[in-house]
Amino acid sequence: MRRRQFSTGALAALGAVALAGCSSLPKASGTDAAALVDAPRLTGKFGLIVPAGTGGQPRGQNVNANFELLGDPRRGQLEMSTAMGSLVARVSWQPGSAWVKTPDGDRAYDDIDALTQELLGETLPLQALFDWLRGRPWPQAPSQAVGESGFQQLGWQVDLRRFDVQLISAQRINPNGPEPLATLRLKLDAPASP
Repeated sequence: MRRRQFSTGALAALGAVALAGCSSLPKASGTDAAALVDAPRLTGKFGLIVPAGTGGQPRGQNVNANFELLGDPRRGQLEMSTAMGSLVARVSWQPGSAWVKTPDGDRAYDDIDALTQELLGETLPLQALFDWLRGRPWPQAPSQAVGESGFQQLGWQVDLRRFDVQLISAQRINPNGPEPLATLRLKLDAPASP
């Protein structure tokens, strides 16, 4: 049961982005920061909606935050903060492990998919986001073109119709019906370098 308690706390921290007085994490340690000092950096805003009932979640999740994505699909870090700049979660990964740090504590996982499944109720393809945010499929997984401005990959349909204004939308495909299992919207602060 400890896992579920942690998930609820982490989701509450992520969902508190509208609250100015929420707990905040300190900046990354010197060792953590040094490992990614020269890493590619993407910043912007994201929103994730996971309707009630999917992924074992008893209630729906609606998370909005600023983000900073560092590194690459193999080794990276995602920091999420409130509109006021308070850091509420730091997700990190490397081959064979992933971990999250929130004001409620730290938690380790076998991989990034297990981490996002538990925290959000759906696996979020963080490793693929580096390419999706550049308007292309991740080369490490099969993809299929959808219309003139999108593709399907890893069970998600990625919509690039507004990519010219750095806006990407992706929906987790529901094999049992028309409603998506999750909707992810990402807005970059500036265009991503190729």
